[in-house]
Amino acid sequence: MGFVTSYKLRLRRKRWLLRAYRKGRELTSVVDRTKQIQPSDVLLFSSVRNESVRLPYFLKYYRNQGIRHFLIVDNDSNDGTSEYLAEQNDVSVWHTSASYKRSRFGVDWITWLQTKYGQGHWTLVVDADEFFVYPFCDTRPIRALTDWLDASSIKSFGTMLIDMYPKGQVADTPYEVGQDPLECAPWFDTGNYTISKNSIFGNLWIQGGVRARTFFGDNPAFAPALNKIPLVKWDRRYAYVSSTHMLLPRGLNLVYDEWGGEKASGCLLHTKFLGTFLPKADEELERKQHYAASREYQIYASKLKSYPDLWCSQSEKYINWRQLEVLGLMSKGNWA
Repeated sequence: MGFVTSYKLRLRRKRWLLRAYRKGRELTSVVDRTKQIQPSDVLLFSSVRNESVRLPYFLKYYRNQGIRHFLIVDNDSNDGTSEYLAEQNDVSVWHTSASYKRSRFGVDWITWLQTKYGQGHWTLVVDADEFFVYPFCDTRPIRALTDWLDASSIKSFGTMLIDMYPKGQVADTPYEVGQDPLECAPWFDTGNYTISKNSIFGNLWIQGGVRARTFFGDNPAFAPALNKIPLVKWDRRYAYVSSTHMLLPRGLNLVYDEWGGEKASGCLLHTKFLGTFLPKADEELERKQHYAASREYQIYASKLKSYPDLWCSQSEKYINWRQLEVLGLMSKGNWA
């Protein structure tokens, strides 16, 4: 990469950090328990809206993984989300009624909190419907992973987003508070994925899966990106570019081996497609706070009403992380 491009990316990163500082003023503390944070804690950051049904299991799952503190932005929920979070002893909550779209879809708010509280910590950024799976996660806590990454001088850890779905109509798949969503939506696509490399940022760009197959079959190039880098040893000089798809400095995006080997990687199991999804999609269509005036949600709402079953004969039922490794969707690399 030439000097001019490098300089422009450096300016862009500084501009985003300044923007995050300004957007941080939109956050009002509901409950601040950040004094409880210990130097070795792995921290989870998330931006949510009306997720009171999902949050009990979400918190339980990540507590079991070893997350010690949650820093969550509530974007003007009206279903008791903020009140529920405020009752949790390991959660700090901020509220904002500002535009999700104008905060770069929550990235500015999260970047500000990471800059203020995440310096020197491993930080995990996920949505309430995303569940982080990494090698040996059934027997080793997340601190075992981050300790190994530290010992290997690795500062970022990549994942592939895997869309999970039920067998049968999405609208008829009930989900109860506290339930494991994978009990309702255990199926996924195994092989219809494409990978290319972003020449500017250096990250891999992955598309495919059930959303490309079902919702973007006529134009798969418009399917959502499935590459994410949610786990980073945070430094206040860092900034996410687009969601958690890529970062600056660009070296953080090299979560793969350019020479044909395999770096350790994980997956995010994305449990969007439950019975709660269609009402959520209707709400987001009305708010128009997502990318391209919520065009993606327009497609979801339209096709789920005419083609409600996402399951096909090639769908596979999720078992564990080892299954995902056998399928080539993640790797333990040289982590023994």
